[in-house]
Formats: sequence, C-alpha cells, structure tokens
Amino acid sequence: MKKHLTLKFGAIIFAVLSLFVLLMPNIGVVYAQTDAETNCKASILIERSTKKVLKENNCDERLPIASVTKLMTILLTLERISAGEFGVDDVITVSENASGMGGSQIFLDANAEYKIGELLKSVIVASANDSSVALAEHIAGSENNFVKLMNEKATALGLTNTNYANCTGLPSESGYSSARDQAIVLNEVLNYDLYHEYSSIWLEDFTHPSGRTTQMANTNKLSRFYDGCIGGKTGSTNQAKYCLAVGAKRNDMELISVVLGADNSKARFNIASNLLNEGFSEYCAKNIFDASCVKDKTIRIKGLDRVTHIAPERGYSIICKKDEQPNYSLNYNLPALLTEVKTGEVVGNVEIVVDGVVVDRINLLSTETHEEASLFDYIKQITQ
Repeated sequence: MKKHLTLKFGAIIFAVLSLFVLLMPNIGVVYAQTDAETNCKASILIERSTKKVLKENNCDERLPIASVTKLMTILLTLERISAGEFGVDDVITVSENASGMGGSQIFLDANAEYKIGELLKSVIVASANDSSVALAEHIAGSENNFVKLMNEKATALGLTNTNYANCTGLPSESGYSSARDQAIVLNEVLNYDLYHEYSSIWLEDFTHPSGRTTQMANTNKLSRFYDGCIGGKTGSTNQAKYCLAVGAKRNDMELISVVLGADNSKARFNIASNLLNEGFSEYCAKNIFDASCVKDKTIRIKGLDRVTHIAPERGYSIICKKDEQPNYSLNYNLPALLTEVKTGEVVGNVEIVVDGVVVDRINLLSTETHEEASLFDYIKQITQ
C-alpha cells in the first residue's frame, strides 16, 4: 500500500512539473547547452539599426544555407506586394512544376488557384518549397528568371559572398551564402509588417481549394520559445547541416543572429539563443541625439524679428557595451538666416561623429512657417 501511494504521488509530481514546463512563459535559452551543441561552421550577431557586428565566427565564409535561401524569396515577394504589383488576396494558378517540388512543402494541387498571401504565409511559417516556386513563377515567369532577380537584389544589398541557384534552398553546387549576408537579408525582411503578421503564427491549417487542409507548424521554434523573437528562417540539408537566421527585440534594441552548419536542430537554436542572450546582456542602445539636443537652437528669419525652431527628423543611438562610454560628437550644419520657411521643411542637418568618423547625417526640420518679409517689415526694422 505504501509503495502504491509513493508511485501515485510521484506520478502526480511528474504531471505537475510537465504542465509547468508546457505553460511556463517564453524563456531565453531553449535547450540546455552541451559541448556537442556549441559547434557550427559560421555565426554572427548584429544590431539591426546600425548593422554593427557584435560577435562573429567565420561570418564571411561561403556555405550552403538550405532553406534560409527563402529569405530572399520572401523579400522579393514582400517588396512587390508593398509596391502594389499584386495583393495578398490576388489568386494565381499553381503549375505542375511547382506542385511537384520535393522537400518541405504544403502539398499544393496542380492547376488550382491559390491566394498569394496564403502561399507567402506557407513559405514563412512552414518553409514550403512548392509555394516558393509558385510565387517565383508568378513574379518572374519561371524559377530561373526569378533566381536572376534574387542575385540582382543580392548585388544591390552588397552581398559579396552570395550566389542563389534556386528559390528554395534545395541542394545545389552553385548556391551559397554567408552568415553576414543572410543577416543583411533578414534585416530587410524584418522591415515589413506583413512578414511579422505571418511569422508570428505558431500552428495554422492551410486550406486548399478542394477543401482539404494541411497543418502548418512554424519551423522557427524560437518564435514561441525565445522572449522577444521577431521572426526568423530555418534550413537544413545533409550538405548545409542545420541553419538559422533569427531576430529578437528587448529594451528598444533589436539583434539578429545567424547560425550556419550546426550539428543538429537543437544546436542551431541553442547557439542562436546564446548569441542573442550575450548581446542583450552585454550591449545596450545609448541615446545620444534626440529633440532635446536642439531645443535651444533657432534660425533667424531675414527682415523679421522672428526665429524658427527646429526638430530632428529622427533620433540616433549608439550600440555599445553597457560599461562603455561612447566617443562621439555632433556637428550642426544650419544657416544663420532664412528668407522664408514652412513647417516640416529641411533647414539643415546634424552629423553624428563616432570615433572621429561621420556615421550618419540627420535632417533638421523647421517646426514653424514664416512668410518672406514684406517691404513694410523692412521699414519697420529700420525705424525701430
């Protein structure tokens, strides 16, 4: 009897602990770190707004990246939706070529019509190869033509260690990229609200025109299990091993971590999580320029006993270690006089100088409207 009660009590404790693990809030590290899980071929950690590299390991090495390739497919699709070339509710007919793609897929029906938004969602959430090719064919007429657009965009973004061979990331001898380059691509993708709408989905049914459904599960486990995750893309093949590009935001700072060639799936999530954790614990965004910096700066209006006040177009923060005092200066370029000015008009700029290098120029705007002085205004000035 005593043994029976002990076993029953143990079962209750196990059940309670299991429920606690399932319901516990998002955590920073997904998997316990082991020596076997810390190895990968390349990695990088960057801050989003400045693209400053905080940590890196072989970040420029050319490597296969598996389905992380789809970040570029996603980006080109998002750009065209944003430009109004087509909408998420527009439908396209899926070719037999697209529906027949192997690997990860959503099992599209050939010659059936699907909404573009649903296809894009399945690429972002479930890494669907068939949907990727369907979108590529719609945008460029063929996957080969779409790959040309991918490489043109890579050049425009300054990706020096990237060559796309297809839109899916399926194994190809001529396809490669680097951790640094993929951090740049993810940084672009994260600019789109539609991407965040889809990437935040954990589980969802994909409904086909015939009425059948395919369940989509987010391949990026950090979207649910990392506090502050704002999106990402996984990939794995025998050649590329396990890859991940992921972004996260905490305390007004956004970081991107890329891991290529990890030994197993747990390892890629573990390495990326640890990189992000180190970044958030060691670095911060120190605000050095905002509206308070120009509150006492004014510009005189010619012929009038008036001045216009100014405001910055945006602020600026320096990403540095928490115990570091940044070395910076602000160089203002403002005219002594203005003949006339309108609210919101650019009247000058400020140069942000960090460690002796100009890293940014921010426009300064008038907060008031002043008409050009009249003859009466000039006479008034003389007679006063």
